[in-house]
Amino acid sequence: MDKPIKRSEQKAEYTWDTSHIFPSDEAWLAAYSSLESEIEKTVGFSGKLGSSAKKLYEFLLFDEKLSIELNKVYSYAMLKSDEDKGNSKYADYYGRAVSLYTKYGEKIAFARPEIVAIPDEVLERFYAELPELSEFKLCIDRIRRMKAHTLSPAEEALLAAAGELANAPDNIASQFRNADLRFPDIKDKDGNPIPVTQGSFIPLMESPDVNIRKQAFESVYHTYDKFKNTVAAMLDAQIKQLTFFRKARKFNSNLEKALFGNEVPVEVYENLIKAVGDRLSVLHKYVELRKKLLGVDELHMYDLYVPIVPDVDDKYPYEKSCEICRKALAPLGERYIAALDEGFSSRWIDVYENEGKRGGAYSMGTRPHPYVLLNYKDTLDNMFTLAHEMGHALHSYFSAKAQRPVYSDYAIFVAEVASTFNEALLMQYLLDNTDDKKQRAYFINHFLEQFRTTLYRQTMFAEFELEINRMSESGATLTADALCDIYYKLNQKYYGSSIVVDREIAVEWARIPHFFMDFYVYQYATGYSAAIALAEKVLREGEPAVGAYLEFLSSGSTADPITLLRRAGVDMTTPQPIYDALGLFDRLINELDSLMG
Repeated sequence: MDKPIKRSEQKAEYTWDTSHIFPSDEAWLAAYSSLESEIEKTVGFSGKLGSSAKKLYEFLLFDEKLSIELNKVYSYAMLKSDEDKGNSKYADYYGRAVSLYTKYGEKIAFARPEIVAIPDEVLERFYAELPELSEFKLCIDRIRRMKAHTLSPAEEALLAAAGELANAPDNIASQFRNADLRFPDIKDKDGNPIPVTQGSFIPLMESPDVNIRKQAFESVYHTYDKFKNTVAAMLDAQIKQLTFFRKARKFNSNLEKALFGNEVPVEVYENLIKAVGDRLSVLHKYVELRKKLLGVDELHMYDLYVPIVPDVDDKYPYEKSCEICRKALAPLGERYIAALDEGFSSRWIDVYENEGKRGGAYSMGTRPHPYVLLNYKDTLDNMFTLAHEMGHALHSYFSAKAQRPVYSDYAIFVAEVASTFNEALLMQYLLDNTDDKKQRAYFINHFLEQFRTTLYRQTMFAEFELEINRMSESGATLTADALCDIYYKLNQKYYGSSIVVDREIAVEWARIPHFFMDFYVYQYATGYSAAIALAEKVLREGEPAVGAYLEFLSSGSTADPITLLRRAGVDMTTPQPIYDALGLFDRLINELDSLMG
């Protein structure tokens, strides 16, 4: 594996084109300066939102317009910073953009208390006097839903001013992981060095050579172990700031606050952990099968990613993956494929790893179109990542086209449905288009890994996150030893007795950026369950289900997430979609066992 190239050496066609947001850094600086001035105009609205329908409407229009411009300034800075985390110029841009967001939040902190304070009868009169105000009714209702959690204008301003401090643990952790942390090289069978990076780690863990897997595993986790106390302090600070804001907002727990913001009942989180816990025996069954098919006396944690179907060509170059994704997603119709093609051909995507580039993958919804970060390797897994992130991107694209800006964004809870839905269609396409027994087994193996890493693993993360939040809320400090102990025991519980739970895995929590994202990970698991149900519905029913699904993609935040999903055809207030998905997992294990028997 070659050392990552420098950013300047990347071919332009494989990089995103940020000039679609701002044509130059100078244009960004001008927009930044203009926004600094515009933000000062908020003072003209303070104390007046309840005075008339006209004044309330003017403020909401003003806020909507500034939010669009702020998002553009922030997005450009973040994208440029993520191209090379070692570039201090764009690190400065990003820091300034975050500060500007914080400043604006501080300036408009008066708005929520004032809108909450408007008597119901007065608000109804406003709607009658100015029908245009009704365009913002759902937005106003969501603000007023926060009545019990809204403070005085002065207190709101203070909390808003603390926003930059609240982001500090995540920002520090991101810089540490992506800019400063380096892993020792490992050696191939001939003694040649192989670089280990954030981007290359999982491909190395998929190597058929157990020595390479073991070396990569130790290279990463022995390195994190050296810094575990530092990362523990970051995570402790992250959860302490969540607890501070939760208490300030008068919520009973960090979990309640996080889910309240997304209009998701706490029961959904609890149902997930319980349903998956009820079916851990199925994961144990899969681990036993993996051990059998690999033919090892001991199965280790570094053996969990290697394909268990040998001698199958698993090279999927980027262009080939784009074409396969087009074919797999064709059941969604011409409109969806046209948007997908636009993303592929118009430089929405930053494809390959380079030195200093942010690790992992993401989609950012902004204007005029979304952007996608990849660190692409020619693997089946990376093709699925491409499909996943383009699912996010097109969700943003369709919602932005269909909804006015205040409603074009969507809750994270539904975001993970759009992404994993694409993965489900891609898998079904691959299974339907092979007659080769070994290749079918290979694809099923990958499908099983999706279940393991998305439904089971993310639920394990969710259980870890819940436990450490409760621990912190009780007044305990999250030390490295405590975090490692909790994490190690969860791995034992989830993976069962057929695997050696290597001690190194105890520090894996330090590698997971999502623990700095406030109860985010559970949504991968719930989203995956919903996506499996909706994908099967689309393939089974055709046009009616396609129409309902595209309407879902175009709905933004025009209803709460549970309602949007119910309209699309799945009810996530019950654990049934989770049990159904895990039933499919069980059947696929049996099929793989039969194919390989």
